[in-house]
Amino acid sequence: MSNLKLTLAIGPYDRMEALRTGEVTPAGIDLHVLPSMGPREIFDRVMSNEGFDIAEFSSSEHISNTVAGTSPHVALPVFPSRVFRHGFIVLNRKKGIKSPKDLAGRRIGVQLYTMTAAVWIRGMLEDDHGVDLSDVTWVQGAVASAGSHGSPKPPPLLKPIKLEINKSDRSLDQLLCDGEIDAYLGAQLPPSLGKHPDLVRLFPDVRATEREYYQRTALHPIMHLLVIRRPVFDQNPWIAKPLYQAFVEAKSRAWKQLSFTGASKVMLPWVYDDVEEINRVFGGEPFAYGLEPNRKTLETLTGYLHRHDMIARKPTLEELFVDVGA
Repeated sequence: MSNLKLTLAIGPYDRMEALRTGEVTPAGIDLHVLPSMGPREIFDRVMSNEGFDIAEFSSSEHISNTVAGTSPHVALPVFPSRVFRHGFIVLNRKKGIKSPKDLAGRRIGVQLYTMTAAVWIRGMLEDDHGVDLSDVTWVQGAVASAGSHGSPKPPPLLKPIKLEINKSDRSLDQLLCDGEIDAYLGAQLPPSLGKHPDLVRLFPDVRATEREYYQRTALHPIMHLLVIRRPVFDQNPWIAKPLYQAFVEAKSRAWKQLSFTGASKVMLPWVYDDVEEINRVFGGEPFAYGLEPNRKTLETLTGYLHRHDMIARKPTLEELFVDVGA
């Protein structure tokens, strides 16, 4: 019996490299990794049903669509992207923002109000810093160019917010430099940060801030997960476990390569010190897969989505992910 042929659309991550090269193969499956694309392009094409069998996808969009009953996918508890987001809040220093609470009532740029990065940042600001975001005017658009950030299709918000679409001929980066928005938050840093004298981060010592956040909360924010087209899974439910096992093995190999103290494969002069610190802080597993190791993080995310009127109820994790035995 021949293997099942499946396509995978995924970013060029080190934890996926062994799958791309074929060093790791899921049992019973011929997995074809498609040429790398940016995350937003993958997400938009996933929701346009362009034929990827398996794909990286936005966690917030998957959860929102699943709760709304509009998801054409099921998800694996594999998380190719996790990012602390304290460093992705950028201010114009001339706008008088001295502390997180000074963000209340401001005009804040965001690539997409519904994007997972923005959800995490808003929740963190509310929970950890008591920021009242209820009267913020959100200015939505691309950060590095005029226009929109992709063509997302999330379910509509359940309650209205103050949201303006940036229809100018300037990027959010330029609006921030010009002082037409007070701050920016999102999944990418403004290109002018470090170049324009008025652009600064809200949290100057990002690494220390994020380390303290993780040690206090045990939250390493999940950005993306993996989805399988529902017809593919319904016809072949057996694929979940070998796929999951292959993703775990590929990640394990990548971590071992990063830790190898011979000729380093990455251009980071202090990578070995970084690996040592990560092992110490994360207990040797900075990118855990599976439901149980991530239950608190995922339940925190669904709580933020519910709080921000993006979903009508908080789903169980078992509604959001197929069973892979982990």
